[in-house]
Amino acid sequence: MRVRVLGSAAGGGFPQWNCNCRTCRGVRDGSLRATARTQSSIALTGDDANWLLCNASPDILAQLQANPVLQPARALRDTAIAAICLLDAQVDHTTGLYMLREHRARHRVWTTAPVREDLTRGNPILPLLEHYCGVDWQEIGLDGATFAMPEIPGLRFTALPLTSNAPPYSPHRDAPVPGDTIGLLVEAERSGRRLFYAPGLGEMEPHVWAAMRAADCVLVDGTCWTDDEMERQGVGRKRARAMGHLPQSGPGGMLEWLAKLPASTRKVLIHINNTNPILDEDGPERAALAAAGIEVAHDGMEIAL
Repeated sequence: MRVRVLGSAAGGGFPQWNCNCRTCRGVRDGSLRATARTQSSIALTGDDANWLLCNASPDILAQLQANPVLQPARALRDTAIAAICLLDAQVDHTTGLYMLREHRARHRVWTTAPVREDLTRGNPILPLLEHYCGVDWQEIGLDGATFAMPEIPGLRFTALPLTSNAPPYSPHRDAPVPGDTIGLLVEAERSGRRLFYAPGLGEMEPHVWAAMRAADCVLVDGTCWTDDEMERQGVGRKRARAMGHLPQSGPGGMLEWLAKLPASTRKVLIHINNTNPILDEDGPERAALAAAGIEVAHDGMEIAL
């Protein structure tokens, strides 16, 4: 299995277009050693030919241009993206579908039923696409059963409902239902090696922890360093946990959980908010991650399992 990180930032990217917090200002003027990032998305393959796009970022066109492996040029119009999986209905994970409307075939889009509802009513992108390429929707069940995507040979998937939060336009906002947000446990059929992917993870529940312990690599929520990070920096009042993101530091934070995983597990944070001090490559927070053997995802990063 090959995993390509197309985008590694949270919504808004890094630097965020209208933000002059310490990290955004620093990466713009060169006073901070940091790397710009587009909004979170990955692609994965089990046969090096057919790729699954996991979440469709608003930055998808730039991401595709930066990853020529997804444009094999076998025909006049072509793509290596054989299917799309949306782990939630958030704007920063779905509006890239608008940019993919010129496809010559109907997109195969895998989501849970609550995500389909939000993308049919709250943000009706799926009906809109019927005026262009169209969408063949495939339901992701929440019964814990492992399933295959016929378009993506060599990989098997298990969906895990996560405690997070639904988009602001969803009827489930602040009252989430199972399936609003999922994580994926992906297994390579040949090697048996496993990836756990969850860019939006608000609470460590027993079934999630079991999946993380079973994985050879965890690519998980790295949105905020502290729960009150945005408040501290004066850029907003929303707290990480209220937005459905487990902060890294503090009791019960992501770092505490990652420290309990086997030493052999590769640990990578993704979906990094523009305010997160781990973006400062010379900062104490980044040093703490390095000491704990935790990586920070960057655009173009490749993971082989």
